[in-house]
Amino acid sequence: MPPSSDDSFLSRLRRADPDRHFATLFAPAARRTPLCLLYLFNHELARAREVASNPMLALIRLQWWREVVQGQHKKHELATPLAEVLDAGALPRQSLLALIGARETEADDRIQNLPAFLSYARGTGGQLARIAGQVLGVDSPVIEDLGTAYAISGILRAAPFLARQERSLLPADGTPPEHLIAEARKLLDAKPPRGAFAAWAPAAFVRRDLGHSAAPRGVQDRLSVLRAALTGRV
Repeated sequence: MPPSSDDSFLSRLRRADPDRHFATLFAPAARRTPLCLLYLFNHELARAREVASNPMLALIRLQWWREVVQGQHKKHELATPLAEVLDAGALPRQSLLALIGARETEADDRIQNLPAFLSYARGTGGQLARIAGQVLGVDSPVIEDLGTAYAISGILRAAPFLARQERSLLPADGTPPEHLIAEARKLLDAKPPRGAFAAWAPAAFVRRDLGHSAAPRGVQDRLSVLRAALTGRV
């Protein structure tokens, strides 16, 4: 028996974004496909600058996805099912367009200062988490805060890798990493709403990740997520 589309999307998400794949397993089965497509879409946006040889090509890739979200049907392994979900109203077009706009910041290869950095983290990871919450029936600024904290943590962990590519997503004004860590920790204090754990579950990794270099996930990381599921706090 061939795998279902749900299984296929989950398998692809596991390779592309293991943290959000694990989080998606906590979602009701009926919501997993739109969540997977949302996260796979985000992965494509995040790759736009990584795989492009110059900023203009990155913007062209982002524009291609903007056209998909705006309603142009294109034959593509992700764009085709994404268009179907958008047409069915299972994902909000305007919010996905906002994600694309936030990713355009990466084409500049320079984020000027701390306010611009925090805006970028909120517009990418924060907005993504909030959309996931909406898919699960909960629209919450707290989920957005937790997604922003996860984004800050991810940027810090990716900094050495990006530096080898002569790129940086850290504030160009010299804001020390310790200040960014403090900003992320402040965002973790609020109690998230019930009913959308899968949307904010990645934030359970943040306290363990802050101040540490990127490493493969282990048992303790997974346990931190399970603990958050039981307590309702990160």
